[in-house]
Amino acid sequence: MKGPLCWSLPVLLVFFQPWETQLQSAGPPPCTAGPLDLVFVIDSSRSVRPFEFETMRQFLVGLLRSLDVGLNATRVGVIQYSSQVQSVFPLGAFSRREDMERAIRALVPLAQGTMTGLAIQYAMTVAFSEAEGARPRAQRVPRVLVVVTDGRPQDRVAEVAAQARSRGIEIYAVGVQRADVGSLRAMASPPLDQHVFLVESFDLIQDFGLQFQGRLCGKDLCAARDHGCQHQCVNTPGTFHCTCDPGYKLAADKKNCLAIDQCAEGSHGCEHHCVSTPGSYFCRCRAGFTLQQDQRSCRAIDYCTLGNHSCQHMCVSTLGGPQCRCRAGHELLPDGRSCRVRDLCNGVDHGCEFQCVSEGFSYRCLCPEGRRLQADGKSCDRCREGHVDLVLLVDGSKSVRPQNFELVKRFVNQIVDFLDVSPEGTRVGLVQFSSRVRTEFPLGRYGTAAEVKQAVLAVEYMERGTMTGLALRHMVEHSFSEAQGARPRALHVPRVGLVFTDGRSQDDISVWAARAKEEGIVMYAVGVGKAVEEELREIASEPAEMHVSYSPDFSAMSHLLDNLKGSICPEEGIGAGTELRSPCECESLVEFQGRTLGALESLAQKLAQVTERLEDLERQLANQQ
Repeated sequence: MKGPLCWSLPVLLVFFQPWETQLQSAGPPPCTAGPLDLVFVIDSSRSVRPFEFETMRQFLVGLLRSLDVGLNATRVGVIQYSSQVQSVFPLGAFSRREDMERAIRALVPLAQGTMTGLAIQYAMTVAFSEAEGARPRAQRVPRVLVVVTDGRPQDRVAEVAAQARSRGIEIYAVGVQRADVGSLRAMASPPLDQHVFLVESFDLIQDFGLQFQGRLCGKDLCAARDHGCQHQCVNTPGTFHCTCDPGYKLAADKKNCLAIDQCAEGSHGCEHHCVSTPGSYFCRCRAGFTLQQDQRSCRAIDYCTLGNHSCQHMCVSTLGGPQCRCRAGHELLPDGRSCRVRDLCNGVDHGCEFQCVSEGFSYRCLCPEGRRLQADGKSCDRCREGHVDLVLLVDGSKSVRPQNFELVKRFVNQIVDFLDVSPEGTRVGLVQFSSRVRTEFPLGRYGTAAEVKQAVLAVEYMERGTMTGLALRHMVEHSFSEAQGARPRALHVPRVGLVFTDGRSQDDISVWAARAKEEGIVMYAVGVGKAVEEELREIASEPAEMHVSYSPDFSAMSHLLDNLKGSICPEEGIGAGTELRSPCECESLVEFQGRTLGALESLAQKLAQVTERLEDLERQLANQQ
């Protein structure tokens, strides 16, 4: 074995010999705690020098003299090992201590390698067998293995030691001088502080002997030695440990005690504040609370019961003291005590769609001119004074997500609810866009609000990219065409486009956003979530404050309706005063005839230009030939 020599072997020998001599001269009473099967495994590898081996032999003899040896008491077996394992004598060989000592003194070291794992395997399978003298397991006689070594094992010990422990063998690991502590801990039974010993001084050798004897015999070590515990010593089989008085904890040296900050430990049980004192603590409450009889929980102080609040109506106790409150229909004055009748329209959620008017302890709702109050007493009827061609561009990109797309459709139908949808009133068209554009239904398809709402609910989510510029182009070139139900420009019916989006466009929007407004389309932009404000403003008509709306969340879009109601359907109505004439009236026929003749003349001019270009091409070809 390799390793530094911790202290000289003659000194080690001197340490062991007095202990053996002391045990012999003092004549300690043998252990009579009960039967035990005890096997010693002795390291006799080449690293153990002759006088070192003699030290371990005397150490073993000294331990034997404290045992009650006999076939019905403690049976002892001894194994020595190096690169091989040799049984010195098995458990059933001797019943007298003198015979055991004679066999131990006759030991000849093997002086080879250090196969500690092989030795433990032999002890587990052979030494503790009934054939070698171990008592049957049914008798429940404790089986104890003591391994004494001076170096690092050359084979694996952790696995075989774990297997031995699982078979009920209790293992003590005693290391001398160069022993590897990690290997000792891998061999020993838990708790390790009671089963691992590193012999580096006479005191530790004596500690191991005393603790081992005490564990076998149940000796009160607290009474037998100066334990060094600051507060209390607790005796346990084979050893002892120190404990501390309440409010203290054991220090790192396992002997002295430190005051516990029980407030920091978190076990105080105080409802509000914990205040530490030496070895104890007490509870304290926050301002506005008082400590209850259990000295841990707190209750709020009822300041109003003290009778000095001076409140005109009601007193309410708070953590900061008493506060005055007023009865329904009143509000608190600046003095904090007096009350006066309150303007309910400013102090309650009245729910009036347009205007609230206070009347004493109550209020009533009003509607703008041209609109009537509904039966609920709060909302107004739908816009009926104007005519609008409204095209909704709805973002169907994958970022919207299916559940949010359903919320968007519900929001669209809420817009439809306040419009007078009819062929002569408001016409509604819907376009969905993602990486492509799809007309869900054009302006001229549905003539009632119920039909429009049903068609909106039937729209299927596209779930792709976000090509807002492509959608704007589609709206300008197709959605407001007469072929898709838009009324002729000569009728001066306002054209309104409402773009609904939740993110940044993947294509350019500037050209077709400007083109839409040049075509006379009033543009509104509604953004949700990650919508980009600059894009919303670029899409919307001026002023942006009236034509741009934003909501951070799909579930909170309903508040945008008020803005859209006030814009798409103002008090006087969009297109108010516009008279839609029957196409059979004389003026309409004349207007239609004029538009038709103008279109034919334009076509004739374009045809003449094309014919002239063809003639030029023919002349150029003839010249080349």
